[in-house]
Amino acid sequence: MLKKRIVTGLIGLAVIFVVLFVLPANAATAFIGLLVLGGAWEWASFLGTDDPIKRAAFIALVAVLVLLAGLGLPALASPVLYLSLAWWLFALGWIFRFPTPIPVAFRWLAGVLVLVPLFVALVTLYESGPIRLLFALFVVWAADVGAYFAGRRFGHVKLAPAISPGKTWEGVFGGMLLVAVIALLFAPVLGLPAKWLIPFSVAVALLSIVGDLTVSMFKRTAGIKDSGKLFPGHGGILDRVDSVSAAAPVLALGLSWLGVGG
Repeated sequence: MLKKRIVTGLIGLAVIFVVLFVLPANAATAFIGLLVLGGAWEWASFLGTDDPIKRAAFIALVAVLVLLAGLGLPALASPVLYLSLAWWLFALGWIFRFPTPIPVAFRWLAGVLVLVPLFVALVTLYESGPIRLLFALFVVWAADVGAYFAGRRFGHVKLAPAISPGKTWEGVFGGMLLVAVIALLFAPVLGLPAKWLIPFSVAVALLSIVGDLTVSMFKRTAGIKDSGKLFPGHGGILDRVDSVSAAAPVLALGLSWLGVGG
């Protein structure tokens, strides 16, 4: 399983480098949009219905909102990103109350609040410079990889057993340590002091865990282990972007606060 995860991860990394640094800007934006719509396809399985019309309606809703958001950038970026920040802070509180029933209407709303700001954040970061988006992805990956290995080696204290039994506090600390290293390496590239970027990146990485746990709540409610099977050893699109969906909007806002522009 580990070998499969590594091979899939390396292939995915190569694809991302091509998208960020080889494809024309319009093609890269279209790729991000298709990725988000793939996430919408998977989220439709959380809606508690097998009705193909309702599931198609959800995907169409996300597609329309993504299109409108894309046409409205950059004017819409700031309000959408702040809305996303509010949603993830709400989700943080919700995690402590799980398991709780999730009404169907709220599953629709939550899907929109996860996926549409994800598109806006990824495009905003990309348009400010592909290296900014790459940094956001590396922060999330570092948190994930560090947590995986530290959790396997040292993990004992469960983080959220009702939501994701495999996650431990030891894994969280391992992930944050690796995130600090990534931030230290990227600080001169982004032109920011490491003393600012490191704590900010750790805070973003901690919020990325909220994204992971939130999507896991919906999967548990729907009785689904993985959102899909697109990536061998990694699950579906949502399994790969759940953490990014929380981290990217906050990182896009934070880099603007810290004065990182295009």
